[in-house]
Amino acid sequence: MATFAYGRVSTSLQDTDNQRLELTNAGWAIDYWFADTISGKSAASQRPAFKEMLTKIRDGETLLVAKLDRLGRDAIDVLQTVRDLGGRNIKVVVHQLGSTDLTSPAGKLLLSMLAAVAEMERDLLIERTQAGLSRARAEGKRLGRPSKIAPEHRSAILIALSEGASISALARKHEVSRATIAGIKPGQTI
Repeated sequence: MATFAYGRVSTSLQDTDNQRLELTNAGWAIDYWFADTISGKSAASQRPAFKEMLTKIRDGETLLVAKLDRLGRDAIDVLQTVRDLGGRNIKVVVHQLGSTDLTSPAGKLLLSMLAAVAEMERDLLIERTQAGLSRARAEGKRLGRPSKIAPEHRSAILIALSEGASISALARKHEVSRATIAGIKPGQTI
């Protein structure tokens, strides 16, 4: 039976080479490698390479991942993915957790506990982030990306627009995109 391995990274600035190297250095013989560059917020069923792998992996084969969070976006997604694969008699092994088959009874218990802790940590991270953003707003800090248009140019642009100047000409003059000029609204603060 074949061993399929799956890797995932979130951005195109990253690659899955380290995940594959970790698995091969640990002695795993990988027959087929699939990898996605997609946010961890995407469900496993929405990942192109993962979906392709599901069409190729057969009952009785093994799916190997380096870390649990590569498998799904949250506890529910990971549990559902493992349950679906277990229903097809596909062994799911997370190298980070040793060689425990997550579709076995002991693996299911371990997976449930780890997934619950991981989800709680993610929820706490979101909670801390929201608290920090709320505090910054309360302190009057401006959040988000800084404006590309200097305050002294904003009123001149608004006057020029009201006098019929073209958005394209103003964009060229101020070296910004047309969308930036079009997005300027009267009374808008920066």
